[in-house]
Amino acid sequence: MSNKITMQQIADSVGVSKFVVSKTLSGKGGVSEATRERVIAAAAQLGYFTQKHAYMHAAKTEPTADPSKNRQSVLLLMPNIRFQTKESLYWGRVMDGISSRLEQDGYGMIIVSEQSVEHFVDILNPSGILGLIGVGEISTSLLLEVHRIGLPMVLVDHEDALIPTDTVFANNYESVYRLTKHLIGMGHRRMVFIGNVAYSRSFLDRFLGFRSALEERLPEARKLAKDDLLLSLDGLEQAELVEAIKQWAIESMSRNDLPTALVCANDRIAIGAIQALAELGLSVPENISVTGYDNIEDAYRSDPPLTTAHVPKEALGKKAVERLFGRIANKNEPLEKIMLTCDLLYRGTTYPVNEDKTAKRHRLPGKP
Repeated sequence: MSNKITMQQIADSVGVSKFVVSKTLSGKGGVSEATRERVIAAAAQLGYFTQKHAYMHAAKTEPTADPSKNRQSVLLLMPNIRFQTKESLYWGRVMDGISSRLEQDGYGMIIVSEQSVEHFVDILNPSGILGLIGVGEISTSLLLEVHRIGLPMVLVDHEDALIPTDTVFANNYESVYRLTKHLIGMGHRRMVFIGNVAYSRSFLDRFLGFRSALEERLPEARKLAKDDLLLSLDGLEQAELVEAIKQWAIESMSRNDLPTALVCANDRIAIGAIQALAELGLSVPENISVTGYDNIEDAYRSDPPLTTAHVPKEALGKKAVERLFGRIANKNEPLEKIMLTCDLLYRGTTYPVNEDKTAKRHRLPGKP
């Protein structure tokens, strides 16, 4: 791999064209001040100006007595894995919150989606950035490299037992605990959680909130094994997800053991579950209730609209920026784990248990 930093690399990290980078570095007009600052900060962070033939026609700047103001950008690390992309209906909104809060104080943002530690080290230039915000699942090896160089860091929706750092989460446990108690109040006694608890700390906390509510309100649930309460599905494309849930439902109905409610780890899984049940001739919520989590835009567009927990996604991003600024100002303060409360949105996919329809719920389609 060449160590030469190109204008195209700078353009990709900022999200502009190579032409805009060229105009910025040559001092030509036609580029907004905000974009110019982002390009220059990205070029400095990537190490462009340390190259022999690098150039920039720099604008005049006023000197500042605050050394931190010479480090104008925050590095946003979000490895492009699974459904964790800036185009995501969930992660994209978190990034919007980070960006708007940084712009409020005049800072830029440099997005890095690198997964390789070697490549990440090649582009990392600590002297050119203020700190780092990690979004979503990030490998321990990448986080160790950031920790090794002493860069201030805050993680959003992720934590690592080996990396001491500030974190920002939605209150996943409490939200699903409340959601499950709501279902119990509607008469549901047989429920299953869908989601791979090994995928993220958030998914695990959601399952723990689900199980805690069951065991608190339903003594019989205390005797159930984890596998009786959990359908572990994750990392599948939507079509594969739908098919997997469909096959599980068919097997459950063959045993007369289909739950009355499905508590899903996120909205994407819930929407897949609704589709799978519909293909089997089961109606949501008349035959089975379904809940999601996150409140992505597709949640209220589904038919029927999805009962879910609304995660304040932009607020997660803004809070991460504020915590990073606080950490930079007070490096020796105790680490913080910040949790934001979620609102529960009761929509059309949950309904009280209807005993008259229990028989249909426990029969395979087409069988008497």
